[in-house]
Amino acid sequence: MNTWDILLWVAFPYVAMAVFVVGHILRYRFDQFGWTSRSSQTYENRLLRWGSPMFHYGILMVFGGHVVGLLVPKAWLEFFGVTEHWYHLGATWLGTVAAVLTIAGIVLLLIRRRLTPRVMLATTVMDKTMYLLLALVIGFGTLATVMYQIFGAGYDYRGTISPWIRGLLILQPDPSLMANVPFFFQLHVLAATALFLLWPFTRLVHVFSAPLGYIVRPYIVYRSRDAHTVGSGSRGPRRGWEKSERPAAPTRTRQRTPR
Repeated sequence: MNTWDILLWVAFPYVAMAVFVVGHILRYRFDQFGWTSRSSQTYENRLLRWGSPMFHYGILMVFGGHVVGLLVPKAWLEFFGVTEHWYHLGATWLGTVAAVLTIAGIVLLLIRRRLTPRVMLATTVMDKTMYLLLALVIGFGTLATVMYQIFGAGYDYRGTISPWIRGLLILQPDPSLMANVPFFFQLHVLAATALFLLWPFTRLVHVFSAPLGYIVRPYIVYRSRDAHTVGSGSRGPRRGWEKSERPAAPTRTRQRTPR
């Protein structure tokens, strides 16, 4: 373990975590008008309606897989009967489906952003940086999975990367766990850490404003007072209510002047 190990696997992650938390608080406190996904749907919708659902559903599957693989200890899964074979099988095939959806979605979104002039004009420097980091994270993660998990002998990241991340979260970091991790897994982790570092300053903040309350909110009932709706399920007009009419425009009369 040397100085670079301390910087890469202890200092850099903690700086990213601090900026992630404090940055979101400050952004929400002082830039609520900028707390948005900056949607460009009005500029182009044909590619967006395909690329956006594919990317979002894929990334949600990727996130769920990472939560299980990195934060849930291996012994806990074995206690519930999830053996190494079944875990590897599920992670490989479900991860492949998630990777295909995510990659296809982000490729469509990048093509749309590059080839649609109005969308390209609305793209900021931070947007380009965010897309670059997203592509690197997805690319390195997919490459590592294909090389080591599908066509290779397999790599048990739950014995190195997983305890390293859990150690960071409980303030007991152990950089030696990352020393012998395969190169592309290391690049995947570093790119993801850089993405979390820049997260509060990008449009990704809209992740924490998902309209989950829309699912359980009560319906809004609209009732009309028009007479033609009587008998169609709405209440008829009560006595004393007179329908207001738009006043007619005054007519102008032309007067002849005497000669």
